Amino acid sequence: MDENRAGLTEETVVAGEHVLDAETRLSGSGDHRSELRLWLRLLTCTNLIEGEIRSQLRAAYDVTLPRFDLLAQLEKTPEGLTLGELSRRMMVSAGNVTGLVERLVQDGQVERRPVPGDRRSAVVLMTAKGRRSFEEMANAHGDWIGDIFAGLEPDDIEALMRLLAKTKASAMAAAMKPDAGNEGKGGRDRTNG
Repeated sequence: MDENRAGLTEETVVAGEHVLDAETRLSGSGDHRSELRLWLRLLTCTNLIEGEIRSQLRAAYDVTLPRFDLLAQLEKTPEGLTLGELSRRMMVSAGNVTGLVERLVQDGQVERRPVPGDRRSAVVLMTAKGRRSFEEMANAHGDWIGDIFAGLEPDDIEALMRLLAKTKASAMAAAMKPDAGNEGKGGRDRTNG
């Protein structure tokens, strides 16, 4: 730990350089709540892990994380999904999903089939090529995740899972509470960001 930098007690080292993350910048001030530090620590961990996975997918397979995520959704649903269902599951706009699907169709990873009786709708399905490709990427992805968490003991993982389940429940309860700007609507609108 480097305590010579404005009283800070933690740093992130990336590519040999000391990088202050948001949580670390807060650690020297006494006027922030522990909940804020917790949120920033969770965000920092998420960003570090996601960045590593993005980098590995790009280097090993020339694939973006959103494409991998879309294929993962289709792998779970062999009968396919509509663009709207993909959009909801991935929590992104229909326009973003349409662009991802177009590129994956061009690569031969997915195909679109019309929905019988509905000319405007199509189901997106993974092709045999897409399944083979996704299986290889998913196996590598599992190995990368294993490497990222290699510093944790099984008991650490169990404890984190229990605490994160409580965290998730708390966050979901907070999301369902009406706030001052949305009184009477039964919760916050999460569709626009």
